[in-house]
Amino acid sequence: MERHHGDDSINVRVVDPMPGYAELFSRGYTVMVSALKDCRTCGVELSKRTLLDNTYITWAEVGLFFVCTVMWTLMRRRLTECLFRPAARWFRLQPKDAAKMPESAWKLTFYSMSWSYSVYLLFFTHYSFFQDPPSVFYDWKSGMAVPTDIAIAYLIQGSFYGHSIYASIYMDVWRRDSVVMVMHHIITLALITFSYAFRYHNIGVLVLFLHDVNDIQLEFTKLNVYFKTRGGGYHPMNNIISNIGCISFSVTWFWFRLYWFPLKVLYATCVTSLKSEPNIPFYFFFNCLLFALLLMNIYWFLYIVLFVVKVLTGQMREVNDVREYEEEEEQKKAGPLAEQGGEWDHQNSVKGGKHVQNGIMKDKHL
Repeated sequence: MERHHGDDSINVRVVDPMPGYAELFSRGYTVMVSALKDCRTCGVELSKRTLLDNTYITWAEVGLFFVCTVMWTLMRRRLTECLFRPAARWFRLQPKDAAKMPESAWKLTFYSMSWSYSVYLLFFTHYSFFQDPPSVFYDWKSGMAVPTDIAIAYLIQGSFYGHSIYASIYMDVWRRDSVVMVMHHIITLALITFSYAFRYHNIGVLVLFLHDVNDIQLEFTKLNVYFKTRGGGYHPMNNIISNIGCISFSVTWFWFRLYWFPLKVLYATCVTSLKSEPNIPFYFFFNCLLFALLLMNIYWFLYIVLFVVKVLTGQMREVNDVREYEEEEEQKKAGPLAEQGGEWDHQNSVKGGKHVQNGIMKDKHL
């Protein structure tokens, strides 16, 4: 919001207070219904013209995206073969944990790097998107230049999610919400691609910042779960760290994804975006994708709640992944030999199944 003080040449932007859930849904519903009523010419032809008139992405950028996507895949394979697997053997992890450790180590490495860069952009540069979310649409223009530092963030994140779609199907451990995870990667990649092409890159940086922090906590906690039993012994310190990580993960999941994300991002895209640019292109398309992302965050939060309930009721004594398939039944069918593997055998990672990013321990989000 701009307010004038004294001389008309002095404009002071005053940051409005963050809204509550009630204001988000009431004003968001009112604004979206009003925008829908005003869109009398909406349809396929208008969408086609809007797409052609407002999409700014070059073939060179598309080619660079695919190059970096392949680069992430090759880098992961190389690190797994030369660093992560040898480390698992050196620490003498249990076979089922050694098979899954490289995945978590890789994701922890990437998300630590990507989130640190998002922190740098939001808190150590001139961008004020976190403190003043409506500012993401200030001075927006179709085809405006994307700052180099933000373009780098988009290239890193976009190509990584392109890699993640492939990795979720062919490289990770398969879990009961893996289909949702693939959908998450596709929606995220669509958001990254279209927000870049339509120059909504400012809001994209904020979305990435609010999501990547949970991945760091989740993968770090999973690694401590794997390292609890190693070298033929049990290490209680890793168990303590994993329990602390679980609590931290649960709290920040709600705070970042279910509190800040809807009240900062969705309010800005649903309500304040139309104040800055009444004819902003693909208003409904982008908001639908963002609300789909919110629904998936709620879906995965249910796993977190289920996990906490099991811990509080004594059904689970250690950090575990409630999203795993019920392979304990398979163990019972297999007989006594299956039981010798312990309670972690039901995670059965030898199949190469897949860790999903957003669930509860020992797994991950987004």
